[in-house]
Amino acid sequence: MNKEYPRIVFLGTPEFAVESLDAIVSGGYNVVGVVTMPDKPAGRGHHLYQSPVKEYAVAHNIPVLQPVKLKDPEFVEALRALRADLFIVIAFRMLPEVVWTMPPLGTFNLHASLLPRYRGAAPINRAVMNGETETGVTTFMLRHEIDTGDVLAQEKIEIGPDENVGSVHDRLMHIGARLVIRTIDDIIAGTLRPLPQDKMITDMGQEPTPAPKIFKDDCRIDWTRTAREVHNHVRGLSPYPAAWCVIKGDNTPPTELKVMATQLSSGANFGEPGSVSIEDGHLLVACGDGAVEITQLRPAGKKLMDAASYLRGARLVNPRMVQPEL
Repeated sequence: MNKEYPRIVFLGTPEFAVESLDAIVSGGYNVVGVVTMPDKPAGRGHHLYQSPVKEYAVAHNIPVLQPVKLKDPEFVEALRALRADLFIVIAFRMLPEVVWTMPPLGTFNLHASLLPRYRGAAPINRAVMNGETETGVTTFMLRHEIDTGDVLAQEKIEIGPDENVGSVHDRLMHIGARLVIRTIDDIIAGTLRPLPQDKMITDMGQEPTPAPKIFKDDCRIDWTRTAREVHNHVRGLSPYPAAWCVIKGDNTPPTELKVMATQLSSGANFGEPGSVSIEDGHLLVACGDGAVEITQLRPAGKKLMDAASYLRGARLVNPRMVQPEL
C-alpha cells in the first residue's frame, strides 16, 4: 500500500480527535495539514490555549491552519494549496460546501453514535442520559445536512447500566480511531460500499434521533422523574458538564451542588420528590418513583468529595432539594 497516497488533511479540535490523528500519523499515512480552532485565552492569566489537536500537530511538525471563518478566501486558498486528496473531520465545526467538496476523494466524518441515531453535537451524553444500552461510532461522507451523509462503517459497544459518559467517551475514542484507519484503507482499496441513511431509516427501521448541544438548564436534575431516569441523567453528564441541583436547609441558603455520581436506592419512598433523607452519612433523595443516593458531589467553589464528607461540613437542618420552576 502506498502510504503517500492519499494526501490527508485532518480537521478537529478536542482530545477525542487526537486519538484518531495519532493513529493516522503512527500508521504512516500522509497527513499534509491540520485544521483546528484558533487559540483562545483561558484561565486567570488569560494565556492562549491551544487545542489538543494543534498541540499534537505542532509536536509532529504538521502544518496547522486556524481559520476564524471557514469561508475566508485566504483560508480556502491555503487549504487548496495543500493539494489534499481526502479530508477527515472529527469533532470540528460545520464545514461550508466550498471546503468539504474540495478533495477529490471527498470528506468523511467520525461521529460518536450509531447513525442515524443521535445526530447532533452531544451524541455520547444524550445516549447515556436516555438510558441506551448500546452505542458506537460511525464514519460517513459529509453532505449539506448535518450528520446525514452515507454511512461508510460502524462499530457497536455496550453501555453498562452504571457507566458514566466519561468512560463511554474514552472507549469510543479508541474504537473510533480504529474505524478511521479501516475507512481510510477501504477508500484506498476502493472497497467501500456507502449506505444511504435514508435507506437505513426506511428499510431497516432505524429512526433518527436528535442529540442537541447541552446547556446548563439541560443539566439540572428534575426530581419528579423516576429514580432510574435521574440516575441516567447524572451518569450521562459525569464528569462533564455535570448534573446539578440546589439544596437548602432551615439553617442554610440555597446552595448549588454538582452531582457527579449516584446509585439507585433500595429503600422505599420517604416523601415528595426532592425530599432528602440523611442516614449514617448517606444522602438520599426522593424521586418521582423511588429514590437515589448521591455518592459523589462538588459544592459550588469546592473540590469533588463523597457525600459523607459534604454532610459533615454542611451540617444541614431539615435539608430539601429546591425544585426547578416550571
